[in-house]
Amino acid sequence: MPEDSRFTAASVLVEYILGAAGQNAANARVLWPDIDRVEVLDAVSRAWEELDPDDYPFTRAVADQLREHDDREQFLGGIDLVLTGIAALHLPSG
Repeated sequence: MPEDSRFTAASVLVEYILGAAGQNAANARVLWPDIDRVEVLDAVSRAWEELDPDDYPFTRAVADQLREHDDREQFLGGIDLVLTGIAALHLPSG
């Protein structure tokens, strides 16, 4: 990786990690103290399924995934996505 890109690449990864950690911590304290996570995700998923498919095709398509997703798996998938993007942009020439 070119030296002038290292800081940007590291910043993106750190910002993703800290942003996800901060969001999860805030959700745990504020949004979920007395509420069952499964019930909330089910309710949101059902609401997404009722959206107009022409106006919200992506949201409707992922409604089931929201209901069943694993936060840790999604977090690790995000790290993989960031690292894959960094690697793809900075493949060694040869």
